[in-house]
Amino acid sequence: MTVQDAATVGDLAGRIRPDFTLGVAAAAFQIEGSLTADGRGPSSWDAFAEKPGAIVDGHSPAVACDHYNRTDEDIALMQDLGVDSYRFSLSWPRIQPGGKGPINQQGLDFYDRLIDKLLKAGISPMVTLFHWDTPLPLEHDGGWLNRATAERFAEYSAAAAHRFGDRVAQWVTLNEPVSVALQGYALGVHAPGRRLLFDALPAAHHQLLGHGLAVQALRAAGVAGTVGVANVHSPVRPASKRLADGLMAKAFDLIFNRVYADPILLGKYPKPPLQVRPWFRALGKVRDEDLKTIHQPLDFYGLNYYYPSRWPRAAATEPPTGTPRT
Repeated sequence: MTVQDAATVGDLAGRIRPDFTLGVAAAAFQIEGSLTADGRGPSSWDAFAEKPGAIVDGHSPAVACDHYNRTDEDIALMQDLGVDSYRFSLSWPRIQPGGKGPINQQGLDFYDRLIDKLLKAGISPMVTLFHWDTPLPLEHDGGWLNRATAERFAEYSAAAAHRFGDRVAQWVTLNEPVSVALQGYALGVHAPGRRLLFDALPAAHHQLLGHGLAVQALRAAGVAGTVGVANVHSPVRPASKRLADGLMAKAFDLIFNRVYADPILLGKYPKPPLQVRPWFRALGKVRDEDLKTIHQPLDFYGLNYYYPSRWPRAAATEPPTGTPRT
């Protein structure tokens, strides 16, 4: 770092208000490695990563950043950065290898140690319950296309709440459910690699139902921290004034933004324009009690923002809008 760089960083730091929380974030599957340590079971992403061509250059998640073995070093780096909060995800298959049934105490112990170390370092723990790593046995039963996965998620969330609820400052039920449904079940570029297009919408609904059930489980356990959800949203604009472009922009806004935000915040699904309504038929008739469950009072609504979207795309050379790189 040059003297000029140091001055720029110092100037930026001086602009941060004292009450601003500066945080960093990561996902268990992306950083932990040690995929079979302490009884961890396989996830949908383990299976997806083994498919030839699924991961760039054939990289393996077996080691990743080796966070499982380097937590002390990683926390020291956060301290050096002056970080106030660390948002990390719990690995569902590390805590409950089968996605249902017995809880793996060794998995809980790992996160117990991590949380205690963070608190000792003066860093506030923010826990995400699901960052895309569905236990593989549940994926074999349909994953988020199966309504039962939402119920299993609530049971796992309750176990985490009872173990860590006294020390976690913020709880995030789901991270980017739209990415799981759109990229994982509709387009097949993420785990589990399904290509169902609009028939992937049940995966959206069941994740939202899982969110609501998880919020109820956290509240029932009496967690001390605040409770919310985090999704990715993108402002959508038509590429031109043509009617067809406007219709495509509205459809993408629904599939990427409002199908998730409206049930959580308003307690109802948006009504698609008549011309595209058949595309959304996979949502079917939603039960009123489901919407009540999804529409839980929250302490915060987290927003992951990458860039705006323009539909349809003006040129084939542009990156796919609304598809964040990971």
